[in-house]
Parts: sequence; C-alpha cells; structure tokens
Amino acid sequence: MLANTRGFLWSDVETRALLDIWGEQDVQTALDGNFRNSHVYRDVACRLGEMGFDRTPEQCRIRVKGLKRQYYQAKEGIKKNGHYRKICKFYDEMEGILSNRPQIDPQDMIDSVAVGDEALDGTEEEAEGIGHSHEAYMESTGECSYAEHTVKLESPPFPIPVPSSSNGAGQRQSNTQTKTPPMARPKRSKKRYTNLSLDKLMEKFLEQSMEAEENFYKYEEQRLKVEDRRREAEHLRELQMLQVLGQMFAGIASPAQPSTQTGSSAPLLGQHNPHHADHINHHNMTSAPSQPIVIERAFTLSNLQAVRNMENILPLVRNIIPPLNSKKHKGQDGRVGIIGGCQEYTGAPYFAAVSALKVGADLSHVFCTKDAAAVIKSYSPELIVHPVLDSPNAVEEVEKWLSRLHTVVVGPGLGRDDRLLGNAKTIIEKSKALGIPVVVDADGLWLIAQQPSIIQGYQRAILTPNYMEFSRLYEAVCRDSVDSSDNQRNVVRLSQAMGNVTIVQKGEKDIISDGDKVIVCSHEGSSRRCGGQGDLLSGSLGVLAHWAFMSGPEKTNGLNPSLVAALGACTLTRQCNHQAFHKHGRSTTTTDMIAEVGPAFKKLFET
Repeated sequence: MLANTRGFLWSDVETRALLDIWGEQDVQTALDGNFRNSHVYRDVACRLGEMGFDRTPEQCRIRVKGLKRQYYQAKEGIKKNGHYRKICKFYDEMEGILSNRPQIDPQDMIDSVAVGDEALDGTEEEAEGIGHSHEAYMESTGECSYAEHTVKLESPPFPIPVPSSSNGAGQRQSNTQTKTPPMARPKRSKKRYTNLSLDKLMEKFLEQSMEAEENFYKYEEQRLKVEDRRREAEHLRELQMLQVLGQMFAGIASPAQPSTQTGSSAPLLGQHNPHHADHINHHNMTSAPSQPIVIERAFTLSNLQAVRNMENILPLVRNIIPPLNSKKHKGQDGRVGIIGGCQEYTGAPYFAAVSALKVGADLSHVFCTKDAAAVIKSYSPELIVHPVLDSPNAVEEVEKWLSRLHTVVVGPGLGRDDRLLGNAKTIIEKSKALGIPVVVDADGLWLIAQQPSIIQGYQRAILTPNYMEFSRLYEAVCRDSVDSSDNQRNVVRLSQAMGNVTIVQKGEKDIISDGDKVIVCSHEGSSRRCGGQGDLLSGSLGVLAHWAFMSGPEKTNGLNPSLVAALGACTLTRQCNHQAFHKHGRSTTTTDMIAEVGPAFKKLFET
C-alpha cells in the first residue's frame, strides 16, 4: 500500500494511477454519456483511495482538465519546434487515451481556455453545480495547485468495473479499437470583435448625439406651439362664455325712436353720477327698418364690481411670473419688439428695450430708422437693433421678425413723420393678425387718435396715455370733452368706446380699465417726474403682457390678463421711482430708475 499523498500537488505516481483509471473505456463511455460527471469522478477518487491515494473528486476532475490543456498545448507545439515534453510530461499516456476520441482543433482548445471556457468535450460537466476553484498553471513542473472543496453527492454511486488482470492498459487499447467512437460535437465558432476604429466610433457617437439633440429641440418647439394654441382656444372659449353671459343679463328692451333715444342719453353721459350709464343701441334685424327696436343697457360700476382693490390683484401678478430653471432655452421667457426710434428721439426706444430685459425678457429688438440705429446700439450691446423703419420695404423687414416676437411696443421715439406713422400702422395690423399683444405709447397714441379704427376692438391691445394724450384720444373717440371730476368714468367710457381695449391712464394714481373693471394703482412713488419714465412702463408692460397671456386664466383667476399685466407694470414703475428718488432726490433720472428695476422687482414679486 502506498503512502498517503493527499495534498495540493500531484506526484508522478499519483498522476499515472489517475490516468490508468481515467483512460479505461468504461470511464470514458460514462463521461461521454448522459451520466453526471461528478459521480464518475467520485468513483475515480474512490478507486484512487483503494490504491492509497487520498484525493477528492474535484481534485481529480481539475487534474484531468489541466493534463488535457497541457496535452493540447504540447500537440500545438510539435508543429512549431517539436519540444513538447517540456510542456507535457505525460504526453504519451494522454496521446494513447485521447487519440481515439473526436478530433478537436488544438488552437480552439487553447483559445477556449484563454477566455475561461470549461467545456471542451463530454468529459467536462456543462450543468455542474460545483464552484470552480482558482487554477494556477506552473510552467516549470507542469503541476497545478488547487483549493479543496467539499463535494455534495446527489445520487447513488455508479459502479465502475475494476479490471481483474494487471494488463489493463492492453485490454483498454483493444476495447478502444473494437468500439465505435462517439459522434463529434459541432465545432464552436470563435468570438468575433468589432473592427471599427476608435475615431469612427467616436464620430458615430457624436452624430447620434447631435441628431438626438436636434430631435429634442424640434419636439420641444412643437410642444410649445401646441400649448400656445391650446391656451388661445381656451381664452376664446372664455370670451364667448362672457359674451353669452352679457347677453343673458341684458337690459329690458323698449321700443323708441332713434332721435328720442339719442336725445335722452346725451344728458345722462354728461352727468356726474357714480352709477353712470352708457347706452348701446342694438337694431333688431327682424323688425322693419323704419321702426327699429332700441335696447337700453345700463352699466354701473357697483353692479359689475368694476373697482378692484389693488392689493387683491398683486398676488395674481406673482402667479404669472415664470419660474427660472435650467431646462429653458433662450427666448422662452420673452422676445419683445420696440417699434420706434428716429434721429430726434433715440433715448425712448432704448429705455423701453432695456427695461424689458431688466424685467426678465430674454431678447429685446429695436426697429428704428437708419440714422438712429448706431446711436441706440452704442447705448447697450445687449439690444438687437434693426435700422429698417424708414426703408422702402420697412414693413416686409419687420414682418420677417413678427412671428418670433411675443409682444410689440409701438411708439417710443417714433416721431410724427407720415412715412414712419404709416409703417407703424401696418405693423400694428400685422401684429393683430398674428394675435400678438400690442402696447401703444407716446407717438403711437398720436397715430391712434388720428385713426382709432387701427386698434378698435383688439382686446390684446394696451394703451398707456398720460393726461394730455388721454384727453386727445378721448375727444377723438368719444367726441366729447374730458370730465376732469371723474377720471375713472372717463377711462371706462373710452375703453368701451374702443371695443374694450385696456387703457392705462398715467397720473397721480394710475387708472386701469378694460371697460368692465377698473383698477386704481396708488402704490407709493415720488414727486419727481423725469422724461423716459413712461418708456420704462411700456417696456416692462410688454414683458408682463406676454407672461399674463401665456399663463392662462387659472393663474389670473379669470381676470383679464391685460389688467394683471398693467397693474404689475404700474406698480413696478412706481417702486423704481420711489427707490431711485430715495437715493438721488431731485437729480433722479430714468437711468437711475432702470438701475432699480431688479431690486424693485424682487421686493414686489419675489419676497
């Protein structure tokens, strides 16, 4: 009986004993069959134990695997230099055992070993549940060292016949020659890797990234357009509902002669009455032309809740201010266009445009005459100046940009040249066709006083006259002088006469009305009145008007967006005036007020 040689290394005697048992035809047949290989190696280990070698089934399996790898490496080395015995000491024994087995390409064997493949043929178990140990091939001795693991048996042992005679090797060779070799397994295909260079891969990746980014911006733009159309449709539905409600609450119809009705209504309009009334005559289309039916409808400020508390509406201004976040792109928070600026007046369009930027607009365009463009551009590099307003194709040049603008401010520095006024008129009409909010100030109000039909009935228009401009506009539209004792009534009447256009009368108290409601802005300002203060108001109003119409009725609590925007602009202008006057006193200018836009805006709407 040989001594116990249990350990990590295999002696030559142990290895040859293992090869004698493993090379028997019955063992090879069991390994090639459906029988679990772990059971076969367990019986091999038992037979080694009977011979005095204490080895586990796992050690036997790993040792056989290492010998097979050495054999195939040696067989490949024969073709190169013939020094195979330095690689595999037991080459002859392995050759005798594996020569009759299915042929395997040695290079495939080596490649599969390099990538960790542990299933070369039927001798390796494909579904074995035993964890593989770390292997270390020792080049000098051809031996391997392995960690030992406990093997759990899952079924009764499979007996392997033990040869009775000592010449087992000869009998094994005769049995091998008489039996038919098993069918060869299909050859496994080698793994293939991409042959693309790193530069081409990076180029392809960058192309895909750019395409994905372009698609994102395209879909985002489509989504914003759909959202704008949805809000427009919702706003139109609300206006229709309000019109239906107005018809439902119409006054009692009474037949009267047109002359009699007109004569009776004139004194009523001239009276100072807190419950004043305006008369709207509606001719019944079904009656005879000679005897029309006149419907007298009385509007009272108390019944319509026209006077609104300013403090109750300021929170609505905070609601319409869009939040700042990193997902937005340039231009999303406002693109404002200023129509004005000539040789005599270059400061007004600058004040309006830079105020829009200070309030929060992303881009501010100034469409002015050619001789004013360089001067306005020198004031600030942040403005986009277009010297086209006095060119022969001025309207076409401005119309190229109208579809990109969110609001148009007409009048600052416009002047009263007939050609400039004609271009401004056409631009207003183009803006109305696109549904763009229009703010009219300064010389733009002179144009409206000459031709009120330009802005008549456009409820996205906001007029910002001072006292003199309001008087001129009131007399031109209402054909009556201004009653200085009741400014609120005057503003309401002018708004109704112009088709419920929002009017902002600037003064000691700013009076805002859309013909249905009146808001009085009495926020504290100062006693300093400097030129350009109204341009600051119109520029900031342009931005707030875009935000208000974009927010929808849920943010304005059903109130006219023009009223909310107008109150916000008036309050902000007064706060800027107050803060600038506190610092500079009598020397306060509009430039000082513009410097206070940021702090004033934060104090009013962000704290």
